[in-house]
Amino acid sequence: MTANGQQQKLYLLDYGAGNVRSLVNAIERLGYHIEFIQSAADFDKADKIIFPGVGAYGYAIQALDKKGFTESLRSYIASGRPLMGICVGMQVLFEGSEESPEVQGLGIFEGRVALFNSGVKTVPHIGWNAAQVVHTDDSQPAPAMNDGERFYFVHSYAAPYTGEGTQPQFVHTATRYSDETIISSVWKDNVFATQFHPEKSGSAGLELLRSFIQDDLVRKPFRDAVAPPSSVKDALGVRVIACLDVRTNDSGDLVVTKGDQYDVRENSGDVRNLGKPVDLAARYFTEGADEITFLNITSFRDCPFADTPMLEVLRQTSERVFVPLTIGGGVRDVAEPDGSRVWPAVDVAGEYFRSGADKVSIGSDAVYAAERYWQRMAAGEPPLDGSTAIEQIAERYGRQAVVISVDPRRVYVNSPEDAPTHHVIETAFPGPEGQRYCWYQCTVKGGREPRDTDVRQLVTACQAMGAGEILLNCMDKDGTNSGYDLELIRDTKAAASIPVIASSGAGCPEHFSEAVEKTNVDAVLAAGIFHRREVPIEAVKRHMDERGIPVRITGSQTS
Repeated sequence: MTANGQQQKLYLLDYGAGNVRSLVNAIERLGYHIEFIQSAADFDKADKIIFPGVGAYGYAIQALDKKGFTESLRSYIASGRPLMGICVGMQVLFEGSEESPEVQGLGIFEGRVALFNSGVKTVPHIGWNAAQVVHTDDSQPAPAMNDGERFYFVHSYAAPYTGEGTQPQFVHTATRYSDETIISSVWKDNVFATQFHPEKSGSAGLELLRSFIQDDLVRKPFRDAVAPPSSVKDALGVRVIACLDVRTNDSGDLVVTKGDQYDVRENSGDVRNLGKPVDLAARYFTEGADEITFLNITSFRDCPFADTPMLEVLRQTSERVFVPLTIGGGVRDVAEPDGSRVWPAVDVAGEYFRSGADKVSIGSDAVYAAERYWQRMAAGEPPLDGSTAIEQIAERYGRQAVVISVDPRRVYVNSPEDAPTHHVIETAFPGPEGQRYCWYQCTVKGGREPRDTDVRQLVTACQAMGAGEILLNCMDKDGTNSGYDLELIRDTKAAASIPVIASSGAGCPEHFSEAVEKTNVDAVLAAGIFHRREVPIEAVKRHMDERGIPVRITGSQTS
């Protein structure tokens, strides 16, 4: 672009991937304007194009073909005009992917995208990790990326980094996730692309976007040796997540509330009001929250879905918050009050994504789906039939977009034989009658209705359906400030091959580090203690950092 980036035309290539609103908001936050490519002719009008992608590799390629954009994109790249790809927008530049073996990629870069090995780590790779520059090329201007700076990753597939073949010509940064080293950004000639999401990477991501828009990032031919994979360090941080329970109060206002063991009313009978959702979310972004989760605990059955207040909450929040947003509550088939239409759950999720959400959280419907899964298996039928919201959303938007929110409670028994159909553990905290064993019973309808399904059964079924993450609440610990239920977390981690978020019970910084050190949980979440500033997010991260737990430290936490 020109010196101030305002004279040239910036376009966004959207094939219907999901949340592009956040990218548009990030660009506008930087003071720039972006147009959407509506037809193949728009490629000729563009001076720069940003190509974001979320979800399945094959879906992205097929969507480009269906819109008639594939050859136009190739021609645009060949013209020498700058392109920036994001996530799947980077992956499709390679020759192909294990995710969709029959689909051919654009082949701009040599290599194929592969599924992470889940044998020794959780998959998807979700969280803030470092992108390490692996070459010594001094091309200027360069993308605004500092070694050691963390960016937000969320993906199950990646291009392996070997440093061999033609990789020295195009690999810009590499990232290590446990036992694997991947390409986290490419840069060759006029093409720059990232596996991570700059628009969800806070101030570091905004600066990277600014450098692409403002500067002409053209990398001259480079063939010197690059750093070996063994030199790339794993810097994945434990995420600290702020959760906001949102509902209408008795006056009809949308407020953030917090219950004690799921009771959100004060002694006076009024709904506990801890602030406005958008303002609180913006505050947490400033304070360094790694993600923000909204849990909608109000039914809006009398409201047309397009007018659901949570859609507007997401739209406004995504204009001010540039870390990942999760929305839970109401992600199911929704009938319009007048009976004119039924929104399938996958379309409900799509509206949330288009409004600014990155992930959707499914609660009660996940329990019902798990029950059907085990019923079909017991009957000798295929347990998966593609009919559940989990399967459909994961297929269209990727499993990383689906979070399962679990609301379990302890059921004490005298021995495992007393609960033969459930996974029973021996507990260090005996029950009211001295019982030394318990199992964790799933509940639905906000904890009001217990079900004959345990947490292990739920996790096993939902993983098979395509869920990408577990939000592990605990009814017994909610609002107690006595620490997380470590036995529950440890047992769930043992059963899960996907990331687990610990929730319910934190009351001091030590509770967060204890959960990580004793259970190896992937993320820690809290609500009320953050809302009331009893424990600031900064204090939690400083404490974890002092304990040697890797966390993302923002500018506000170092000042």
